[in-house]
This record gives sequence, C-alpha cells and structure tokens, in this order.
Amino acid sequence: MPLIFKGFNRMAKPFAVTAQFSAKHPIHVILSVLFVTTVAYLSVIQYYFNGFQFTTTLENQVSDLTDYEFSNIFQTCTHFYKESPRAQEWTQISLTQAKENFPESNHFFLHKLRFDPKDAVTPILPTFNNTIYDNNNTKYVLDQNPGAVNEQFKYHKGVAHLTQWREINHQGSNWFDLARIVTNLYELGTNHINEADSFDIIIISMAYVTMVYTIFNLFVKLNQESEQSNYWLGISTIVNSGCSLVLSLYVTQCYLNRTVPILSLVEGLPFLIVILGFKNQIKLATNALKKIEKISISKKITPDRIVHDAMLEEGGRLIQDNLLCLIAFTGCSIYAKNLSILSNFCILSVMILIFEVFLTCTFYSAIISLKLEIKVIHRSTIIKQTLEEDGVIPMTAETISNAKENKSTNNIWLLSPTSLAFGKLILVGGFLFIHIYNFGLGSFSNYQNFVDYIMNYSSDNDTFITHPKTLPKFIKLINNSDNSDRRPILISLIPTQYYEPTKKIHEIEDFICDLLRYVSKAIRDRFISKLVFFALIISASINIYLLHAARIHINYTADDLVRKKDSLLKKIREVPSLAGASSSKNTKNDKITKKQKNNKNKSQTPPKSANKSAITSNPSQSSLSSTTSSESDENSKPSHTVEEIEEILKTGSEIKDLQNKDVATLVINNKLPLYALEKKLGDTTRAVLVRRKALAVLADSPVLSTERLPYKHYDYDRVFGACCENVIGYMPLPVGVIGPLVIDGVPYHIPMATTEGCLVASAMRGCKAINSGGGAVTVLTKDGMTRGPCVRFPSLARSGACKIWLDSVEGQERIKKAFNSTSRFARLQHIQTALAGDLLFIRFRTTTGDAMGMNMISKGVEFSLKQMVEELGWEDMEVVSVSGNYCTDKKPAAINWIEGRGKSVVAEATIPGDVVRNVLKSDVAALVELNISKNLIGSAMAGSVGGFNAHAANLLTAVYLALGQDPAQNVESSNCITLMREIDGDLRISVSMPCIEVGTIGGGTVLEPQGAMLDLLGVRGPHPTSPGSNARQLAKIIACAVMAGELSLCAALAAGHLVQSHMTHNRAKKPESTPTLTNQTASSVTNVASNASTPVNDIERLKEGAVTCIKS
Repeated sequence: MPLIFKGFNRMAKPFAVTAQFSAKHPIHVILSVLFVTTVAYLSVIQYYFNGFQFTTTLENQVSDLTDYEFSNIFQTCTHFYKESPRAQEWTQISLTQAKENFPESNHFFLHKLRFDPKDAVTPILPTFNNTIYDNNNTKYVLDQNPGAVNEQFKYHKGVAHLTQWREINHQGSNWFDLARIVTNLYELGTNHINEADSFDIIIISMAYVTMVYTIFNLFVKLNQESEQSNYWLGISTIVNSGCSLVLSLYVTQCYLNRTVPILSLVEGLPFLIVILGFKNQIKLATNALKKIEKISISKKITPDRIVHDAMLEEGGRLIQDNLLCLIAFTGCSIYAKNLSILSNFCILSVMILIFEVFLTCTFYSAIISLKLEIKVIHRSTIIKQTLEEDGVIPMTAETISNAKENKSTNNIWLLSPTSLAFGKLILVGGFLFIHIYNFGLGSFSNYQNFVDYIMNYSSDNDTFITHPKTLPKFIKLINNSDNSDRRPILISLIPTQYYEPTKKIHEIEDFICDLLRYVSKAIRDRFISKLVFFALIISASINIYLLHAARIHINYTADDLVRKKDSLLKKIREVPSLAGASSSKNTKNDKITKKQKNNKNKSQTPPKSANKSAITSNPSQSSLSSTTSSESDENSKPSHTVEEIEEILKTGSEIKDLQNKDVATLVINNKLPLYALEKKLGDTTRAVLVRRKALAVLADSPVLSTERLPYKHYDYDRVFGACCENVIGYMPLPVGVIGPLVIDGVPYHIPMATTEGCLVASAMRGCKAINSGGGAVTVLTKDGMTRGPCVRFPSLARSGACKIWLDSVEGQERIKKAFNSTSRFARLQHIQTALAGDLLFIRFRTTTGDAMGMNMISKGVEFSLKQMVEELGWEDMEVVSVSGNYCTDKKPAAINWIEGRGKSVVAEATIPGDVVRNVLKSDVAALVELNISKNLIGSAMAGSVGGFNAHAANLLTAVYLALGQDPAQNVESSNCITLMREIDGDLRISVSMPCIEVGTIGGGTVLEPQGAMLDLLGVRGPHPTSPGSNARQLAKIIACAVMAGELSLCAALAAGHLVQSHMTHNRAKKPESTPTLTNQTASSVTNVASNASTPVNDIERLKEGAVTCIKS
C-alpha cells in the first residue's frame, strides 16, 4: 500500500542504521540469528512433538534392556498378550497397553522373513536359530532379542558358497509404513474436513492457494528485477520469515505462556502469509539490486551504504504495513480474550510482526549485503580480465574495474540462467529424494500420539489399534523353560521383512548408507559434536576473513592511489585551495607574501580525512588540486638550470619532488622523454600540465599555455595505458540525442557527437517517421571479428599444403584449440585462407564477447601461428605480418562487404504513406525512385564497395564518437545498402550493414563520459549472463540510427526533385511568391503540413521538405 504518513520515513532512520551495521558484518549477523533460531527451534520442537517419544519411565526401562533402536522396533510392532502361559486366547493390545505390561511380561519378538530369489538359479536361504516355522521362502523366527536376525545375517556375509541377501525395506523406515502414515493422516484430515463447515473449507483452501501464489510470486518478482538468477535470495526471504515464526513461537510459549495448537497454525498461518506477504522484502532487495547497477562501486559507495539507502527509502512502508497489522492483531487479541485459541494466535501474530521487522533489518539486510558483495567482486574481476585481454595495462584495468558501472558476466555455459535453474532443480530434487528414500520413521512411528495431539485428543487414548493382525495359526502355547515362571507372555509381531539377493549396486548403496549412518552416530558423540561445533566456528571465521580480503581486493587500487596522493601532499610545502588556483592568470597577477600564503593554507587546507575522501571519490580532481597548487606556487620562484636540477637529483630527491618548471626544463633539454612523465611523476594530471609547458616551448606554441585546449577536471587515470599517449588535454564535442526510437519494441534515446548542423534534427525526423509505423525491426545475421595474418613458405607446394590443412576439419580444430586457450572470451569460429604465390593469407573470425576485441584476437593469432611453427609441423613457416590486410581493418574491402566483419545487422521499418507525406514532406513513389537512382545505380556507376547509401557514415561516426568507439573503423562499419519499396501505399525501408565493429567494454568506453552514454542505452560493459549481447544490441541500435538518417535525407532529396517537377507541370498555378529556402529554420523539419489537395499546397509541402536536403 502507498505510504500514508511521511513521518514513517523518519522513523526508518534507526532501522536503516541497524541494516547498515548488519550489512557491514553480514556473516556475524547471519550466524548469530541462525544460532538463536536453532536454540528456539529445538525448544519449539520439543514442546510440540514430545508425543513422538516414549514416556520417561518406559524409555529408561527399555534402555536398560537394549539400545535406542529397541524402542523404535517396539513401536512398529503389533502386540499380542496372554495373561498366563496356560491361557488359551491371545489378545491384541495397543501400544500403550504393551508399554504398561512390558515390565511384568515374558517378552518375545516374532520375525516374519520372506525371501525373493528373483533371478538366482539355486539360492541358498540362510538358517536361523529359534526358527519355529519354515514354509518355502518364508521363515518365522521367535526370539527375545529383536536384533537376533541381523546378528545371524552377519555370519553369512562374505561366505563364498552362500547366497548373499539384502533387506528390501528396513524396519521402521520403509515405503509401506510411510504409505500407512500418509493414509491415516489423510483419513484423519478427511474426518476433520467432514466435521467442518463447507464455507470454512473453501476459505482455508483459497488461503492455501493464495499462499502458494504469494511464494511463487516472490521468486518471479525477484528474478524479474535482475537478469541474473535470484533463487537463493528468494529462499533467504522465506528463511527470514521462518526464523520470525520460530522465534515468535518460542517467546509466545516459553515467556508469555500462550499455547498455540498446531491445528491453529495449520489453519491460520496461510492467512498471515497472505496478509503480510513478502512485498516489503522484495522492494528492499530490488531497490538495493537496482542501486548496485546504477551506482559506481567505490570506497565511498559500498554495499552496506546501498543497503542503508534502500532501507531509508523502503523502511517507512515496512514500518507502516507491519504497524497497522500489529494494531489490528492487538485489538483482536483484547477483544477476543475469552476465546483463548484466537487470542493466543493474535498474540503470536503480533510477535511475528515484531520479529519480521527486526530480522528484515538484520538477517535479511545481511543476506542482501552478501549478494551485493558477490556481485561487486565478480564484476570487478571480470572487467579487469576483459580489459587486460583487450590490451589495457593492468593498473588502468584495475582502476576501471573498481569504479566502472557494469554488470558481471561469465563465459561458462554452466552458469547460464537455464543451466543454473536446471541445476538448482536437480539439487532440490536430489535433496528431497535422499530424505524421502532414507525416511526414518523411528521418531514418527508412534504417529497416533502425534495425530492425537494435533486433534487435541487425550494422549492416553488407548482405543485405537494400528492395523489389527492375527498371530499365525502355527503359534502354539509357549511354555517357559522355567516352569516356575508364570509371568504373562507378550509377543510383538514385527512387520514382514523382505529380502532379495544382493547385487553390486546394492553393495555400493549399503556402503553409502552405512557410512552415513556411522557419521550420523559419530556426530552424536559428546567429543565429536564439540569438535564439529568448533570447526563451524573456525569455518565462519575463515569466511569472515575471506570476505574482508575480497573487499580489500576490490578497493586495492583506490587505497594505493590514496597513499600516493598523501605522500605527495606531505612533500609539497604549501597547498593552496583549488579555488584560489583555478586560473593561472589570476595567480600571476596576485602577489601574496609568504606569511599570507601560510595563513591561507591554515584556513583553507582541509583536514587529512577530508583530503583522503576527496582523493578516493575522484582521483583526478585531487591530482588537479595539487598540480594547480604547484603551478601557482612556482610563479614567484625562479626556475633552475639543468645543472642545478641534476645536483638536486643527486641529493636523493626524485623527479616528482621537483617543481613543474624544473621538470619541464628537463623535458626541453632532452633529459626526460615526454612519454615518461606519467611514470616519473606518478600523477597523470600533473604530467599533462608539465607536457603542455614543455611543448609550449619546444613547438613554439604559446596556445598551450592558455586554456583554449582544456585539460582540467578530467580523469586521466583512465586514459593512461588505454586510450592515448603524450596527452595534453581533451577535445570537447557537442553531444545531441535523437529518439526515442523504438527498436524491437524497446525505445532508445541515441546520443550523437557531431559538429554538423541539422544532422541531429534530420535524424530526429527519421525517428519520428519510423515510430509512426510501429518502430524498427532488426536481425543480427553474423557476429565475428577478424584478423588476417600473412605467412610465407619456402615453396608454393608447402604454402598449398598448409592451405589444404587449414581448410580441413583437423586443421580447423587444432587451430581452434590453440586459439581458444588464450582467452576466456575470444572463441574462434572459422578460418578462411587465400593463396598468392608462396604467400598464404589466413583470416581468423572469432567472437570477442562484448569487447570489440582487436587486441584480444591479435594475441590469439600470434599464439596460434607460434603453435603451427613449434607444435603442428610447419617449422618452415615465416610470419610476414600478424595483420596482412586480409582482415580488413580500417580500409574499404570487398571481403568485408561479402563475408562481414564484426556484427552483421539488417534493420527494417514500414512508414505509413500519410506519414511520408505529412512528416517527411515527400512521396512514397518518389522516395523509391530516388533510392534506386541514387543509392543503387549511382553507387554502382561509381564502382562503390558497400557504399549503396545516402550518408550512413554520417550517422555512424557521430554515434561512434559519443559512445567511445573507434572512429577510424567507420570506413568498413559504414558499409551499407539502403533499400526501399512501396507496399500497399506504405514505404518499406531497410538497411543492411555487414561490418559494424563495436564493443561495450575496452577502448574509449572506459572513459566516463562515453561510458555514461552507453548507460543511456543500457548496454555498458559486459552482459551479466550472455557474453556479447550488449555489443550486439549496440550494433542493432546503430543500424537503426543509420536507417533514420537515411530516411530523412532521402525524403529531403526526393522533395527537392519534386519541387522542380511540380513547377514545370503547374506553371499556370504558380504561387505569387516563393520564400527563400535558406531562410527556413531547422524546426521546419518536424512540422506537419496540412493535407491540402491543390497543387499549390503540394508545392509548398515539397519546398518545406527540400529544406532538409539543403541543411543536411
């Protein structure tokens, strides 16, 4: 329900603090809650199910005779009693009566053993002492020891000439007893239903159905909010509610002395679950999961902070819902105080609500924190590995992986959503099967007591006799060997035991069961149980340690950067504020005395903790502060000569301890190379400033001393080793946006970085027209980046032999195995070869996940060629070039147009005829004619390769620049053929682009502005479950943007042609004045003209559409 009173949000603050504490120490909190719940659970179980055990007196008497198994066997038997040895009649008695008569009776167990020889040719039946009857394959054994039969079976085991037998159903834990219990419970339940009102039955049945739906909906909602499986998060939600129930039962019964019968729980809990539901836990979990996807994970924004913020936002509704229910149940308890069962259940519900809120803030928050921690660790590792494979240096890759806003991915098929769901289903099914198969009925054998307790019957009800049986007719009067023993006789008829010849699989099964039984008994030992308990503590401690170690791994780079910046700040004598040093021009004009500067430092320098926080949140900002401070500090100081600087360095000082002027002097005098400034100074922003100072002198370019080329407020840590070298600043580009453009039913706002006026406006008009027809539809036909090395052999024969081998199945498989071993993401698809003399060209086509992947492929190609020389028998092969222009990269080539490179995408849209006339200001037939004449015939006349379009490169390059793609690859990526045809008066347009080369990780995508634009499209970084899906989706978006641009420009060109046609054929109706086309504004692109039928209005409409032709 919506939040009624906003004050509940303020009340949520202490709960948010509690949730944050629990999220900081998740393992401590989880284990503590589970330990307390376990203790409460044992008390609750003992309270409810004590009817399962013998009474204390009889249990002691039995234990004096035999072991614990004796009691289990005794409960499964049918008992017959004779008051004296001379009595003629046997009387069947109940279990309770048997317990009472047991101490004074002469007690015997009657075993009925049935042997099924099955396929055994000549089975040899075992012999038993005290066998009183033998009928073919059935034996009856009468003995006072219930384990006598098993003891005699041991003598037969291992004897070679004897048939080895195996019991099919173990006494006390067989399917027949299980079926018997289920049947009786079913009968009792049926009786209870028959006694109830029909309306009550309908209500309770609907409650159970709704409860199942609520639990099912829990898993559906959690999985809808994330592309990864949240199965265990759903299980944790149920465990959280289960812990609330157990703790509430414990408090209600042990402290409040309010008894709630099991029948009340069975009838009432479904209603309570339906009323409370899991909506608050779902909202809390999904809120946190969304935040982790949207917020960069750094030291300043950790999982515990995310849980805190999520609880602040959702805690108010949690408190409100539970408080309203609490008031209702409290009032009901007071009102119905005379109805003890209802009143007690309401009090239990109140306790459940209290514990539900408490555990949601502690236990459940800790679970969510662990989920977030795992996502962050996994994401960080995957991104770092991907970037390193794509050629980014490890330091930069780690920096990006610790701050980049990405989703985790995995290239292992076993971790796909389908495989995970299937594996979890097998796990749960196996768990249930094992427990049902090994279902121990010993503790449940006295099920009548359990049923009596549920039905509030008296525990001493003796009227019920379980499945009456009769003693076999051959049983005669049993006379004691001691005639003086005149005690009553009690015979316990054990259920029939079935045996079959043992097979090999049975021996394995028995070994496993015996091992599990032995382990189970061993755990009950006083010493071993304590050992297991201490092992659990040690395991929990190790897990806590590993969790902290993983956190250290995530933030290692940020911590290292903090240490470097702190040491740099200590060595700088004066650190003015950033505000005072924001302009180098102002610092030159302002003369500040040393005393004034010291005072300024004291008043404006932030404390150390504040500096650390700033450095952590934005390293480049901190480095900029120190750099500009040093710059302003140097203006009043004289620069040193090269000799003086060398003397300073000889004293033990490092280059990074020098002033910027002195470092620039070293560069100018060739004592320090330009490219080494980042490594020597340890500060990328300061290196940019020093390089600008040096180049201003070396290149005689005073412009670099100004800020016409900006360099401040930029994260150069991401650039270093990844995007550019010898950096002197950055080039701002205006970024526009088109859309929303509906692509495959999903709207996208597409960014474009361009300096060409009207390009964005024209594409925007195309988006509007495409959306009017229902949006664009795309198909990806191929996905594979290529690299084509050139190799040479001593002779044409050897080159030809290698080509044949590479084209064979064996060659393909051997090279694929070598190539795939170099990367977790690159997977070789196919090898294509071509021969030119003794030169052999090999075109590797491979998937690269979500990276564009040229560096990744190059590494795999180099290793594959090395394996060919060293391992695969081509020792005489010479590698001419890793890239032999057979790829082909950044050059127009027919092989790219025919075979494809990168992502091959076809996009299509249908534009209604009235939209073509009113929005595009053109005509369907004219557009089709223009496309054929211009894009097809005209390009063919020019001998174009892949250039059968109007201006695909225009749109593609603008999108590439905005999204951090390689703009040089627009040469092949803009290969496109645009087709148009008329269908029932509407326009069908399609673009086919076989060579879109894009990636959503690596390259320019590591820069924050470009990454932010990928976030706008929702395709940043590696896809969490399907590697390569983000890059493929980006290729589809680019193809649709190109189609929008093609549509708009062709419409403008067609309108310009039709203006002249109408002017020729309608001279008599020529309008009085023609407005100058150049005076039309760009906004006319999106205006909708009136549907006039006169030629004059048609001419005006076409003139208006022709504006786009001129502007574009």
